[in-house]
Formats: sequence, C-alpha cells, structure tokens
Amino acid sequence: MLALCIDAGAGYPDAVYRRIGHPVTWIGALIGLLDARLNRTEYAPATRRMLGVLAILVTALTAAGLGYVVQSALLRLPFGTLGIAIATSTLIASRSLHDHVRDVSVALKSGGLEPGREAVGRIVGRDTAALDEGGVARAAIESLAENASDGVVAPVLWFALLGLPGIAAYKAINTADSMTGHRNQRYQDYGWAAARLDDFVNLPASRLTGVLFAGGARFTPGASSANAVTAMARDAPRHRSPNAGWPEAAMAGALGLKLGGPRTYAGTPVDDAFMGNGRRELTANDIDRSLFLARCSWGIMLSLATAAAFIVQ
Repeated sequence: MLALCIDAGAGYPDAVYRRIGHPVTWIGALIGLLDARLNRTEYAPATRRMLGVLAILVTALTAAGLGYVVQSALLRLPFGTLGIAIATSTLIASRSLHDHVRDVSVALKSGGLEPGREAVGRIVGRDTAALDEGGVARAAIESLAENASDGVVAPVLWFALLGLPGIAAYKAINTADSMTGHRNQRYQDYGWAAARLDDFVNLPASRLTGVLFAGGARFTPGASSANAVTAMARDAPRHRSPNAGWPEAAMAGALGLKLGGPRTYAGTPVDDAFMGNGRRELTANDIDRSLFLARCSWGIMLSLATAAAFIVQ
C-alpha cells in the first residue's frame, strides 16, 4: 500500500537517477555483461540456448538474493517497513508510465503530428515515422495497456507474494526479456529462456490487469465493464503474445476502440490481431480517456492493498 502511494506521488526522482541510476539499469548492466561474455556467434545454437538459460538464472537469482539482503537489513531497523516500501516503489512504474503516455497526448494537442510521433517513439518499439494521429494514439494506448501489466500490476503481485526478493527477480526477468528476448539472429537462441520465463511470470498479472481495467470502466465516463470482459474473452487468445492481449483487449472493449492490427517494426510489417471492435480512428482525447481508466484501475488495486494491509494488521 505504501509503495503504491509513494510511486504515484513521487515516482523515481530525476535527481536520484542522474546521481546513482535506477535498479533496472543496474540489472541491465549485469544482463549486458552476461550477454557479451556468453552470447558468442561461434557457439552452436543449442549451446547458446543453454547459456541463455544459465544467464537468466544468474540474473534472477542475483536480483532475488540482493532483494532478500536489503529486505532483511531493513526489517531490523526502526521504520523498516517504510524503507521496504520506498525500495519497492522504485520497481513500480505507474507514475512514469502515466507521465510518458500523457506526454504523447500533450504533444499531439500542442504541437501536432510530428511532436506526437516523437513522444510516442520514446515508449514503443514500432516504426513511428509513417503513423497518422490515429496511429500515434493507438500506439500510446496499447503501450499503456501492456505496460500497466508489466510495469505496475505484475511487480505489485510478485511483491505481494514473495516480498522484495520476488519483485526484484520479476524485474530482472522482465528486463532480460526486453534486452535479449528478440526473434532475430543474435537472440533467437540465447534469449529463448528469458522470453519464455517472462511469458510465465506475466501470465497471472496480465489477466488480473484486464479484470482491473474492467473494474475501472465502472468509474470511467462512457466506458463499459461488460464490453471489456467480452473483448477479453473474444480477442485476447488471438494476440501473438500470450499475455499482452488481455489488457489491450480489456482497454479496447471498455473504451469502445479497436486496437492492435498491422504495424511495422524496423521495416518489417507485422500483422497483429485486432483487439476490440470499436472505433479505429483515435485522437489525443482517447489517450486521455485511457489514462483515466488506468488511474481508476490502479485505484482499485490500491484499495485492495489497503484492505489487505488492515486485515494482516
């Protein structure tokens, strides 16, 4: 409960990032070191796959071990629970995600298409140069939906289950997938284990995020909880990702939008399934509606955490 409040209120201060970096960048440094040492092109594919398994185990166990040490040390101190909440808040990204997506809406409204493309390019991997306003808005909303699971709900869930070691291990796995879980010549073998493990650890949170979006729709003007549930059941299984379709479909159904569909990554067209069956032509106002829905869903999660805190006490 405290960690969610700290992240929502303060996020991760830029001054702290400039001085010491961020826990995810520390994890990324380890992942990069292992990648440079183990992922050699002269190795056979089977060898690279086994070394990828070793790398993700080392990364996740290192993160979990450090999380355990920090948690054990803080619990011995006065106000140790607050210290753990502060540490945990650095691994939750609700404030950062919200602000980055809001920046896309602000850019579209104040500067037009080119600033909107530039702003959305900071949070998505797809090619943005040819996106129209609707494409920019869709990319921002899809990023919000997917990262609400990966960056907010999943970390909270793994912390609730396993404490600081659990959330640290989760962020290590998720970061490893972001850095090495690509389907290209360099990583299709070495990054296989990171990608599969990331799919597994995100499975419960992706479904829970969709449910939270459906709940948040009850408090969002013009949104529909029933349509969110219908879109999840109908469209999520057709997504190429085993997890991303659940929050995307819930968001699309709740707001009466059609997300997904064809897009381009590094010049390569990808024909994704459509999520939802509503409007395809979107605007910055739809980004604002999606942010309101996300805030409502995170409010429900905070309420559940608060209730659980009082029950435990």
